[in-house]
Amino acid sequence: MASGLTSAQVAGAKPNHVPRRSSRSLSAIVRANVFTLFNLVIGVLWALVLIFGEWQDSLFGLVIVANVLIGIVQELRAKRTLDKLAVINEAPVRVRRDGEERLVQPRHVVLGDLILLGPGERLLVDGEVVESDGLEVDESLLTGEADPVHKQPGDEVLSGSFAVAGAGAFVATRVGTDAYAVKLAEEASKFHLAHSELREGVANFIKYITWLVIPIGALLIYSQLKHSADFGTAITGAVAGIVTMIPEGLVLMTSIAFAVGVVRLGRRKCLVQELPAIEGLARVDVLCLDKTGTLTAGGMDLDQVLPLRDGHPVEDALAALAHLDHSPNATAQAIRARYQSARDGWTAGETVPFSSARKWSGAHFGERGAWVLGAPDVLLDGGDAYDQAAELAATGARVLVLGRARTLPPPHASGADVEAGRARTEPVKADVEAGGADVEAGGAGIEAVALVTLKQRVRPDAHETLRYFAKQGVTVKVISGDNPTAVSAIAAGLEIPDAHRSIDARDLPYDDEDKLGELLDSHTVFGRVSPRQKRQFVTVLQARGHTVAMTGDGVNDVLALKDADLGIAMGAGSPATKAVAQVVLLDDKFATLPHVVGEGRRVLANIERVSNLFLTKTFYAIVLSLLVGVAGVMFPFAPRHSTLTNALTIGVPALFLALAPTFERSKPGFVPRVLRFAVPAGVLCAAAVLLSFWAAHSGTSTLVEDQTSAVIALFLTTWWVLVLIARPLNWWRIALVASMAAAFAIGLTIPFVRHLFALEPGDLGNDLTAVGISIVAAVMISVAVKVAGTLRT
Repeated sequence: MASGLTSAQVAGAKPNHVPRRSSRSLSAIVRANVFTLFNLVIGVLWALVLIFGEWQDSLFGLVIVANVLIGIVQELRAKRTLDKLAVINEAPVRVRRDGEERLVQPRHVVLGDLILLGPGERLLVDGEVVESDGLEVDESLLTGEADPVHKQPGDEVLSGSFAVAGAGAFVATRVGTDAYAVKLAEEASKFHLAHSELREGVANFIKYITWLVIPIGALLIYSQLKHSADFGTAITGAVAGIVTMIPEGLVLMTSIAFAVGVVRLGRRKCLVQELPAIEGLARVDVLCLDKTGTLTAGGMDLDQVLPLRDGHPVEDALAALAHLDHSPNATAQAIRARYQSARDGWTAGETVPFSSARKWSGAHFGERGAWVLGAPDVLLDGGDAYDQAAELAATGARVLVLGRARTLPPPHASGADVEAGRARTEPVKADVEAGGADVEAGGAGIEAVALVTLKQRVRPDAHETLRYFAKQGVTVKVISGDNPTAVSAIAAGLEIPDAHRSIDARDLPYDDEDKLGELLDSHTVFGRVSPRQKRQFVTVLQARGHTVAMTGDGVNDVLALKDADLGIAMGAGSPATKAVAQVVLLDDKFATLPHVVGEGRRVLANIERVSNLFLTKTFYAIVLSLLVGVAGVMFPFAPRHSTLTNALTIGVPALFLALAPTFERSKPGFVPRVLRFAVPAGVLCAAAVLLSFWAAHSGTSTLVEDQTSAVIALFLTTWWVLVLIARPLNWWRIALVASMAAAFAIGLTIPFVRHLFALEPGDLGNDLTAVGISIVAAVMISVAVKVAGTLRT
């Protein structure tokens, strides 16, 4: 047995430094918030106003500075939360140094380390196998091949794969950024980023608006310079139009909503490994649950050992089998708790470790024969023992059969049909000792010696959590590798709909995805599901238009977690599941899931609200700029007017609305819905402002009075848009919109504020006309968005 590196060798070896994928670096955060195209445009416009206009018209520049600072602070706050949780989530690596087994953090693994492997452990670095005790490695995340690969000394193993059965050790040959998985574009080719319609939609808005700002801004500048005698007034008028066209706060609000969501979930010990995954939480309509570790708490208790025949060393055989594996699973741990050491004389020769696909393990103990322990419906094929096991499983207990045969079945005797994904063990024919009772359990050739039952601990919070999902319209599917009857009993106890109609996954029509999809839609409990089948279930549900979340904690859940729209792993689960999941429940609390889903819905619904606000502003500015540019008239307000109205109807309210609680489930079509609201609302706001300005400008009032009438119309119409977007109105939303109206009214009465923002409500007739036009526009906006089907109620 290799002793591994010495402490002196470790000190001089290359460490396993890999950038975390959970958050951006400080420099990347600063660059992303400061060096943007919009900030460049606004910076140039700010400088022009400072040079040619009055300082009050440059206040919009301070808003951009505030936006940048808020964005950086919020993302840094989220980064700290993510990094702290990521450290907690890191599964320690078992290494052998100075001849002793030790646990080290992944970043402390060095080149040449001897790394130990057991079922469910992920390979973080590349290496060469030096020890193998039935070691099987799943490389499907790298190669796409679902069948585990048996590894022998001298074989290469790659980072990104994980052990599924047996035990072994390998020497690290490539670490850090040299490792295979890291070279795959920081694992992006396999550990995909969560798709974000919201992120893509906002990016598209920004791209198209950028292309519109350039020609419209040029037209506006030309018209203002051509038709204004004062150069400074022309520049400030053009700047007012261009600045208003830019939805500078939209990206900020999106970032804040994501960042605050991360921090809120972090307080509940929930690690979001990819920020856009928060969006996926809101869209989920099917939640696939693995029973073990999700509905039931981790670990089991050995309940009964029921001998079926006299004269067999049942307890000795159980103890020997349970102590074979160096990394025991929950079943072996439960048996070990009662039988704390193997009996003398039970030395194993050939062994077959447990795997999720086989659903059994076994060993040959020389003169004492070959013994197997596994699922009755896999090892047996009918008979009294099979029927008795089924009766026990119907109570919700986990039932295993202890059996013996003359020879040990080969490791591939899982009956796994590669084409269909079936997991039934083929009959293993073995002659039984002539003097022994030849049970011939169902013709399988295995002598059933005893039944073993284990008690599973149902999570105390499972019932209430499942009730929440039922109220929220999220369909729950229980997908387990256990006996369908046992799974059904537990699901029925938790009042999961149609739990009594369980399906044995081995009998499903895998070649007919339409039929399989119908069964998945009409049933909720599935047992004896192989790891490959879990993955297929997710794919078929997605093909039927569902947004699928998958929870799991075992190595058999990895493939399904990776392919689901949202993978949710338990903190006590295997390192492999936590590596591929986008969300990890670090404290294993199933009751955290409603908060996870609720946070996603809050983020998405609120970002859609504030997008309506910002893009309404953008569209009314585009329409105003086009009309003013084509007509060759003065722009109806100055930059300081835009700063005031935007702060009261967009900036301040958006901060509250972006963080407000909501229970709405997000629906696809974010971009079309926002456009259906923002375009008609923006056009009508622009029309009201222009009509109010032209009506006032045609009289004998001063320019400042005319602009004040336009500002009144602008505030009232955009304030009404805020009222529509804030619905449904509760006490704090009413207080919010009312306080914005009060702030504007107070501003019109305080001399200092009027002077600061160049407001002069001196012509009562013009101002009342602006109010009347605004009321008509508000009614038309309500009708337009109602017809467009985007008004939230």
